[in-house]
Formats: sequence, structure tokens, C-alpha cells
Amino acid sequence: MKTKDLIAEAVSLPIEERTLVVDSYLRSLNTPELEIDTKWALVAKHRLQQLRSGEITAVSSDEVFKKIEARF
Repeated sequence: MKTKDLIAEAVSLPIEERTLVVDSYLRSLNTPELEIDTKWALVAKHRLQQLRSGEITAVSSDEVFKKIEARF
């Protein structure tokens, strides 16, 4: 099967199946590492607790991108 045909076939799948294909493909490029994933999950949980407690406040993506743009 040619790449072009494979892509056409994948695009014709229902969204749920396309999601599985994309996830599988991305995992093949970047093999998950349990230790790193676990650490990121802990960081995410901690940040969520900080948001909920009011210790930190959220910043909109527009504001983040404006700050980045201003730096460069």
C-alpha cells in the first residue's frame, strides 16, 4: 500500500478510529516512559491543587503568547 493510499484510508475512518490511529502512530514515534509520565502527572495534580486553592491564578493563552511575542 502506498503512503497516499494509507492516508486516504485513515482519513475516511470515523473520528474515534482516527484518534486511535493517531495515538498509536505518535506513541511509536515517542515511546511513553512511565517514570516521566508519572512525574508529569504529579506536577499537573499539584498545579491543579494550587489553582483550586487560589495559591496561583490561571493566565489566558492570549496573554501567554503576547508575553512570548514581546520577548522576541
